[in-house]
Amino acid sequence: MKRSRFSEEQIIGILKEHQAGMSAADLCRKHGISDATFFKWRSKYGGMEVSDAKKLRALEAENAKLKKLLAESIMDVSTLKEMLGKNF
Repeated sequence: MKRSRFSEEQIIGILKEHQAGMSAADLCRKHGISDATFFKWRSKYGGMEVSDAKKLRALEAENAKLKKLLAESIMDVSTLKEMLGKNF
């Protein structure tokens, strides 16, 4: 997945400019982003503060780690079941 050239802090700053009254088209032109990108950011980060975004990133990382652990444990269980089935 391609990394954004904007940090979460910068994205939230851009969204705050929009809340202050600047139009979406002007913001997109000023920062060199597309309308779709702006509205995607607004749906994801709208109403957040920087600390909230950092918490979100930490939770997403933890969730990915837990999903990986679950997948590994499921593979271990299936391998053990397969080995027990062959022995008997």
